[in-house]
Amino acid sequence: MTTMLMFAAALVPAILLFIYMWHKDAKKEPANQLLCAVLLGVVVCIPVSFVESGIQYVLFGDMELQAVSLVDCAVDAFFVAAIPEEAFKLIVLWLFLRRNQFFDEHYDGIVYAVCVGLGFAGFENIFYVFDNMEDWQTVAIARALLSVPGHYAFGVLMGYYYSRYHFGGKHTSDAIKTFAVPVLAHGIYDTIAFSQELDTFEGSISFVVLIVFCIWMHRAAQRRIKEQVARDKDFNDQRNNMPPNNWTFPQA
Repeated sequence: MTTMLMFAAALVPAILLFIYMWHKDAKKEPANQLLCAVLLGVVVCIPVSFVESGIQYVLFGDMELQAVSLVDCAVDAFFVAAIPEEAFKLIVLWLFLRRNQFFDEHYDGIVYAVCVGLGFAGFENIFYVFDNMEDWQTVAIARALLSVPGHYAFGVLMGYYYSRYHFGGKHTSDAIKTFAVPVLAHGIYDTIAFSQELDTFEGSISFVVLIVFCIWMHRAAQRRIKEQVARDKDFNDQRNNMPPNNWTFPQA
């Protein structure tokens, strides 16, 4: 019974965020496409873990990093976690969408990027929860409120700029932001989270800062969701009211 509760605690947050994101999609994507994107996020956890271990060894040797400063936290956050994780997510997203006939609306980029991110977050969450058997409830609650929604927000940011690049003329700036913006958000998030281990006083301040940053990040993600949903609605309204030869897809 406890094992089932632990699996539920690890996966339910990702499932709820998926339902929320899916509900926002006016033209629902095929279930098999959504499942495939989620599974890609799960599968990519394996190579990411090897790459992160390799980077950890190169940067810090065979000893686990004991952060003594904010710089140590930032190096660990960006180079061991944010950059490799977001890079692999973007790679599988690109492989999945580059010839996907169902990727035909701005919001679709967010949908599929979030699916990849939540697949990754859900699978990762299982290991965190089961790796802390004695205190799994606390770990599950903390990750349900912060870590899993974090991956959701990173996915929204990646999908938003991916769609801007795809539908908006393939500008180099949007291509760069597709990777740079989620890496920056992820790296800042982890830097603040890791800094809680420096000492009790700094940890307390970091926790408050982390909450504020998460609220800001999710508001930013929500604005981008509303923007893409509205853009697709405008396009569909235009398509329904004009002859086919006059359709023009709105620029991102």
